[in-house]
Amino acid sequence: MAAAKTERLMNLLIMLLVQRGFVTKDRIRELLYKDASEEAFERMFERDKEELRSLGVPIATGSLDSYFDDEPGYRILADEFALPAVQLTADEAAAVGLATRVWENASLAEATTEAVRKLRAAGADVDTSALDLVQPRLAADEPSFDVFFEATHRRRTVEFRYRRSVTDEPTSRRLQPWGVVRFSGRWYAVGLDPDRGAERVFRLSRVVGEARMTGPDDAYTVPEGVDVRAVTQRLEPTPVAEHAVVLVRPGAGHALRRTAETVDPGVPGPDGSPWDRLTLTRVPIDLAGEVLAHGADAYVESPAELRAEIVARLQETVR
Repeated sequence: MAAAKTERLMNLLIMLLVQRGFVTKDRIRELLYKDASEEAFERMFERDKEELRSLGVPIATGSLDSYFDDEPGYRILADEFALPAVQLTADEAAAVGLATRVWENASLAEATTEAVRKLRAAGADVDTSALDLVQPRLAADEPSFDVFFEATHRRRTVEFRYRRSVTDEPTSRRLQPWGVVRFSGRWYAVGLDPDRGAERVFRLSRVVGEARMTGPDDAYTVPEGVDVRAVTQRLEPTPVAEHAVVLVRPGAGHALRRTAETVDPGVPGPDGSPWDRLTLTRVPIDLAGEVLAHGADAYVESPAELRAEIVARLQETVR
């Protein structure tokens, strides 16, 4: 059941992404939900749309004909779904290329090919170049993401160790996840803490070690109409802006330079050679992820919490 739902979500994502125009609800039902009753289709389609949106997929609605007030359609706009380009070294590009080849030969690629085949067989006008957007991209994704994501769809409890801040000792926690959402540049798992009987939000970058699913599938139900993004915003307010000081090698760190308030060139770097000192305002984005994306070309001088968060992420990556 969980596998079928995951495949249905993937098929809906692919269908809305490769379409050249908006697709009506009737057409979506015909292609992806034809075995469901009218009531079941309405329920599944609304739930599937919300789950994709909770994962940051921008599903747009629009008219099929701008001159007539006809039935609204749905699609995913590739420009809004795309991520910015990432500059890689030769070694990094080789590693990402290897990961992409693994993905292309895995079951996900098989499901993608099958979905496109069904769409074409049904006469849908598809643009397969848009599928590049759902291939792997270099990002500061968390090791525990897959566990929480799968548990969301299988409705299983997740056990994990969690550090409330970089200076705290990790504690054992449990969560019945309702969704995984990206907010202020970070990934969060949102759900019910069964031990405390209250909704909770956990930042995935603070999960320590390996998270694991426990118990049976369909062990709980998600509250009707819950908005995981709104819960995240309420329980995890946008961080207050603060200053950070980062050293970058000359000619590197262009993304960081664009947001720097001041640039002080020629200061001694961690290797003793001249680096540039950037003073930044830590706006509500994942500054730790931005620094990590620059690899050995960036070094945090302050604040100490930012340095500790980067060290913690690197340690988990090594593990």
